[in-house]
Amino acid sequence: MANSNLLYIGIRGSVLALDRATGQTVWATKLKGGGDFVNLVLEDGELYATSRGVVFSLDAATGNVRWTNPLKGYGFGLASIASPDGSQAVLFRSKRREEEQQAAGA
Repeated sequence: MANSNLLYIGIRGSVLALDRATGQTVWATKLKGGGDFVNLVLEDGELYATSRGVVFSLDAATGNVRWTNPLKGYGFGLASIASPDGSQAVLFRSKRREEEQQAAGA
C-alpha cells in the first residue's frame, strides 16, 4: 500500500521514495539494467516503473521489486504507460492475480 507521506522519484535507473515533509530519502531501489530515464506510475497503491524497455512492479512502502517484465522483442526505448480512464497507469494487476492463481493451483 502506498504511503501518502511519500513522494516517488524516478532518476538515473533508480526509484526513490522521499518523505514529503522533510525531503529525506526513505528508500532507494536501483533497477536492474535501468537507464537514465525512469517512468513511474502509482495506481491504487501499486507502484510501477519502466526503464530501458523493462517494466517493474515495486512495493510502494519498501521499494522491493515484486516482478519484472522485459517486454522481449520491443527493444530498449522509452515506454509510456496508461490506463483506460485516461490517467497514466499500468494495469498488470489482473495478470499478476492470474499468475498467482496458477501458481497456487500448481
